[in-house]
Amino acid sequence: MRANRAYELKVHREGRLFRPSERLEHIEVLEIDTGEIVLFWDTRPRETGKLARALRADLAQLEAPAFLAKWRQYQSP
Repeated sequence: MRANRAYELKVHREGRLFRPSERLEHIEVLEIDTGEIVLFWDTRPRETGKLARALRADLAQLEAPAFLAKWRQYQSP
């Protein structure tokens, strides 16, 4: 099963026009069946878009176990 069928990406951003650079934004990958968060990152505003694009690309291309194996090593502690 493709990862985008098993997981959902949620990006929580601060205001788009006047974002202070020191505020953290959040990216979550949720398991669709349970609604539980399986991956989580706190990011700076300039990093959020890059990480979200990379996650979306892998969600569309990889199988669910391969996606988790790849991204779990980069998860925020």
